[in-house]
Order: sequence, then C-alpha cells, then structure tokens
Amino acid sequence: MPTDRAATERPLIRDTIAGASVADLAREHGTPLYVYDADTIRRRCRDLAAWDTVRFAQKACSNLAVLALVRSEGVVVDAVSTGEIHRALAAGYAPHAAPGTAADGLPPVHPIVYTADIFDRESLDAVAKLGIHVNCGSADMIEQLADRVPGAAITLRVNPGFGHGHSQKTNTGGEGSKHGIWHGDIPEVLRRAEWAGLSVSGLHMHIGSGTDLAHLAEVAGALERVAGEIGRSLTTISAGGGLPVPYKPGEVHADLSGYFQLWDAARKRLEDRFGHRLRLEIEPGRYLTAESGSVITEVRAVKKQGGRKYLLVDAGFNTLARPVLYGSYHPMSLCPRDGAAAATTEEVAVGGPLCESGDIFTQTDGGFVATRSLPTARVGDYLVIEIAGAYGFVMASNYNSKPLPAEVLVDGGSARLVRRRQTPEDLVRGETV
Repeated sequence: MPTDRAATERPLIRDTIAGASVADLAREHGTPLYVYDADTIRRRCRDLAAWDTVRFAQKACSNLAVLALVRSEGVVVDAVSTGEIHRALAAGYAPHAAPGTAADGLPPVHPIVYTADIFDRESLDAVAKLGIHVNCGSADMIEQLADRVPGAAITLRVNPGFGHGHSQKTNTGGEGSKHGIWHGDIPEVLRRAEWAGLSVSGLHMHIGSGTDLAHLAEVAGALERVAGEIGRSLTTISAGGGLPVPYKPGEVHADLSGYFQLWDAARKRLEDRFGHRLRLEIEPGRYLTAESGSVITEVRAVKKQGGRKYLLVDAGFNTLARPVLYGSYHPMSLCPRDGAAAATTEEVAVGGPLCESGDIFTQTDGGFVATRSLPTARVGDYLVIEIAGAYGFVMASNYNSKPLPAEVLVDGGSARLVRRRQTPEDLVRGETV
C-alpha cells in the first residue's frame, strides 16, 4: 500500500524531548529514565479516528498516566491479565458497557475486554465479579466462563491459519502460534458455546506485532469468511493490531486510510448479509505509544575491544529488552552533558552494565554485535534510545538486582513524574531471610 508520510529522519544530536531538556530530565530524575511525549500519543490516537472503536493493547505501555491519556482521547482498552484489568480500572475505565445501543446506532462498546488464551483462576474471578467482556482464545474458556457467568456474550479470537510479525517471536498466527482458536474448529466451538448457553457477539483476529499492511490486509478476507460461519449473532468485528511503526532510516508510515477502507468494505458486506450494523474495531498497541517513548541513559565508559569501540551506558536489557529479544533496531542520538557536541562521528557498539554478553543495544537478530554511527561521546554524555515507548518499560526487569527506572510524561513542554524510580528497599520488599 502507498505511504502517507515522509521517511524517518532523525538527528544524531538531541537536546530536548517534546520541549523538555534531556540533560535537565536526567539530572532531576536520574538515569536510565523513560520519557513519553503526550502529544505524539494523541496524534497516533487521532490517526485512527475513522474506526468506530480504537482499543489500546495496553501490554505495549501500561503506565496509568498513559492509560488515562488514551482514555481522554476516547480510546478503550484490552487487558490480558488481572493486573491489566486493575490498571484499567485505576486509570478510570468502567468495567463494562451500559446496556442498550450507542448514540451512533452501533452496539455499545466494551470499555475493557479481557483477551487471553486461558483463564487463570484470578482472571476468571475478576471477569465474573466485574462483568468484563471476554475475548476467548481457546474453547476451554467457554465452559469455564459459562459456569461463572451463565448467558454471557463473548468474542472469539480466531487464528486464521497464517501470521506475520517483525520477528518469528511476534508472529501470532498459523500452526506455530499458540494464540487463538484454530479457524477450522469454529463449527465445533460454536456448538460448545450454544451448549454452554453463551452467544458469540464478537470476532477478533490478530496475526502478529510489527507486521506490514500487505499481510494485515489478508486478515480482512479471512475474518469475513469466519464471520459468515458465525452468523447474525455478531455485533462487533475487530481487525486486531500489528500496525507497523517506522524504526529504521528510510522506513515510512503506512497508508492507514487505505487500510480502513479495506476493512470498512468488509464490514459493509457483512452488514448487508446480516441485516444489522456492526461495530468495527482496531486494536493498536505499538502504534499508539512506540514513537512517544525514549530512554535517557548516561555514558559511563568508552573502551576499545581490538578494533571495535564500545560505549557502555547505565541502561541494559533489564531496561529495554527488545534488542536482546528480537535484534530490534532503535534510533539513537547523543546529548552532550555540557552542551558542546563533538564535530566528528564514529562507528560504535552500544552496550549496558549487565553481566551478560547479550547486553548490547546495537545487535542484529541472532545476537551478532553491530555498530552505529554516533557523534564522538565522552563519559557523562547522555545517549537517547528512541522509539522505545512500546514493549519497553513493560518488559523491564530487576535482573542483576537493578531497580526499575522512573517514567516521565512530557505534555506541553512540562515534565511530570508518573512513576518513581525503584529503591534498593523496593527490591527486597516482600522477601524474608
């Protein structure tokens, strides 16, 4: 599909994030530090205004301030755990939709949908107690829910038999994926739902994270076929997520208007077939928050290993795991601590402080160390790792007993601490000798 924005171009020197000084943020809140640009999140929410419902896959970035921000933009949420249900409620979301029909004539939108392939005991208790709508990724969930919530309406997450993602590890379709109900099993699943007294009101497909629109477009036809098997009980169809984000130089934003038109046409054909309106959802995660986020980290050592030069910073894969997990590329820029930028650039590998050889931010898939062209850096300069607002902090860990970093939201040039940095006392809280 064609593109609607110019290729990504990023400077190698960066003094500010959303109008806030990088050096001041680092001095006030310490490093490593996650920083989010509120305006970028708002723009990405508004990119998807044509869809009836935008449902944020909060696993991408679940800070309460971010959830409250997307809620203010009319975005609802997906939850994949009891903890994410709790976060959504704490951010101001209602647990379930009011009965009746929405003002636009569509069925009501569920503020929170629990989406998973299983119920653990805590999540089943939570959805039953709170009346949260469930997107079932396995047939066994149907009887388990029916036992607790007789007569409930459910959504089915269906694996269409194919998938695609930026990595094989993010592919959520096909035989190699554990996710969703296999498309060929739909007749049997519908019989089980009918026997259990549950109605199927929604249909959802998601084939992978960070894929491309050409592969995502194939989902529309697959969903339309499965919708025909389910029939007139459907009131909502979801295109899932997976919208691509440009990380590397030369990558571009995709033509989302053409993508919506594809799905809208499929929706209209189903409406004609069923004789009633259908709510059309999209479920972005990465797309809403990735570009908003940066990690500020401090250069703590500069060293040579044979012919290769390394910058070692105080963030590691405990801070940002995507490079070690997937060989993911993140743009980087330098903020000189004293404001005086070097006139020269050099090829460097960037690594962290952890006792792991894989603790490298400039690596390719498979763990091979690569280099990046950056301005000549000195100890005390700040390195900014960009496009880190999705699957960043949410996958951070306490490996090597490192405290979790603080998070800051910048809105209108004003920076607000939205999560304090963990302390050594936090690390051992709950443990006993």
